[in-house]
Amino acid sequence: MPPLMRLTAITLDCPDPLALAAFYEQATGLAPHPESGAEFAGLRDGDGLVLGFQRVGDYRAPTWPDPIVPQQLHLCFAVEDLAEAEARLLALGAGKPEHQPCEARWRVLTDPAGHPFCLVGGG
Repeated sequence: MPPLMRLTAITLDCPDPLALAAFYEQATGLAPHPESGAEFAGLRDGDGLVLGFQRVGDYRAPTWPDPIVPQQLHLCFAVEDLAEAEARLLALGAGKPEHQPCEARWRVLTDPAGHPFCLVGGG
């Protein structure tokens, strides 16, 4: 039986869609969506999955690990070398929260809009 649904997009709220798309473009190598603009920007992979970023006027960044503003969701990315990937992403503008629940196996970083994401070693 074919799947009932197929994931086609993941969209993150943010204050500046083009800036956040540029960060993830450099981090992942995904191609910019041709209809990206100031209100919505996107990146897509070769299979049609879109990673989107939509402008929200009263955007409040997650305060992870403090639950005052929950993380709502987070993305995980497989990487070959945790330290190398972390250094590259920090240079691109990612942040690194002090709390790291299992730094030997994965690293929690935040994108420029404050969304937590994980780097998982052994990718």
